[in-house]
Amino acid sequence: MKTRREFLKASGYLAVGAALVPNLAKAAKVKNVGIQLYTVRKEMLADAAGTLKQLAQIGYTELESARSEKGNFYGLQPKEIKKIANDLGMTVRSGHVQIDNNWQRTVDMAAEAGQTYLVCASLPTEGQTVANYQRCADAFSKAAETCKKANLVFGYHNHEYEFEKVDGKILYDILLDRTDPNLVKMEMDLGWAILTGNDPLAYFKKYPGRFPLWHLKDMDKTKKESTEFGKGQIDIKKMLQNMDKSGTKYFFVEQEEYPKTAMESAKYDYDYLAKLTY
Repeated sequence: MKTRREFLKASGYLAVGAALVPNLAKAAKVKNVGIQLYTVRKEMLADAAGTLKQLAQIGYTELESARSEKGNFYGLQPKEIKKIANDLGMTVRSGHVQIDNNWQRTVDMAAEAGQTYLVCASLPTEGQTVANYQRCADAFSKAAETCKKANLVFGYHNHEYEFEKVDGKILYDILLDRTDPNLVKMEMDLGWAILTGNDPLAYFKKYPGRFPLWHLKDMDKTKKESTEFGKGQIDIKKMLQNMDKSGTKYFFVEQEEYPKTAMESAKYDYDYLAKLTY
């Protein structure tokens, strides 16, 4: 027969074990790592196919293009970049563009490239006013309808200026409140949002499921620029732990400044995520 001390000791171990098991069960590895090609913009302009091959060798599987001086796909045609990516085991999932008079052509090209998302990367009209953000929200709704007809999901990517307050209202919130959540989605740039003193988690709670895409980046708050993962002040693990709340389906690594080269930083960031559990 066990003594009371032995029983309590055994029960304690069991309790500790029970407490640890759920945590272990919740631990997850990062999968399907994407990259915003603006990270390697010079390399893409110089040799798009070769750069994509290097990214595939690192391990990236999801791609987001960005409009450049050579067009939306760095000099490649939509079907070209789709084939190159697919042959390398990658997918052109999204693309950064602008809303202009060629919007229908932009949508058609995104569809040809096999994209799921089409993201507006800047406001279609300028002005840090409530009225302009209302106009932009209406423009987003119209652009999103065109996307929907092409089986694309429209989104908007923030920088820092959208979080300015005018008349007591955060301008970014106007874009969220004035558009249909089922039609207009958001790509949250976590770095810029946090740098402005805002909490992405608060947005995920207030607007659940509204953020299917992220730009995942670390930021040096002193220099106010992006840096390699783990070298800034953003809690990457904490962000990843809240993907479900935000409705995130894909994220894209983006780094705009580098200690050495863009490709070295792209590999560093990928390797950091590959070792991470959350």
